[in-house]
Amino acid sequence: MSKQLPPLPDGRASRIRVRRRLRRDRLTALLLVMLVAVAGFHTLEQFFVHDTYAFISPESEAVNHEPMIADYAARYGIQDYKPWLVAIVDVESGGQGEDVMQSSESLGLDPNSLTTEQSIDQGCSYFATLLDKAQTLGVDFNAVLQAYNYGAGYLDYVAVHGGIHTQELAESFAKEQSGGKTKTYMNPVAIKANGGWRYDYGNMFYVTLVHNAVDSL
Repeated sequence: MSKQLPPLPDGRASRIRVRRRLRRDRLTALLLVMLVAVAGFHTLEQFFVHDTYAFISPESEAVNHEPMIADYAARYGIQDYKPWLVAIVDVESGGQGEDVMQSSESLGLDPNSLTTEQSIDQGCSYFATLLDKAQTLGVDFNAVLQAYNYGAGYLDYVAVHGGIHTQELAESFAKEQSGGKTKTYMNPVAIKANGGWRYDYGNMFYVTLVHNAVDSL
């Protein structure tokens, strides 16, 4: 008997149509970020280091990895989630570099320790593990997305706070884990939400970033 994984938002599953956004949107966002960086930071590298990639590059290469993602997603029985896995690549790395799913740390390794294929293998395996745990705990799919960024402990946190991911839960979890420490984060999503900051633990806007990526790739 097949297992019942957490349902995809709106019941879209494999019917999700991944649409490509016009380059203009990302170029506009890139210009905004560059202007802010020049105003307040010494270099773009200083500004973006160890941060999620979304909205930085006008030319994401995430879709180039789709065939390999499809293979490993099928291997772990999560092929219906392929668009979300591609979106995670987009948010994590823009499809550039080696560790495109930034999955090294889920193995207890230093960041960027895996090759591209190892990264996709581990990223899909880890995502499947999160889906299984979410099913056991009875939490929603967005909690799984956020847990890919925060770690599996976030699923336990959501489970004892109603079982449904919310932005407020993501923020309170990050606040606890960071001890309340914040950092500047001039991503357009953060600018719109709070003027441009986040707690210094993971990325409390991760779910929104991944949803945006699914809609724009």
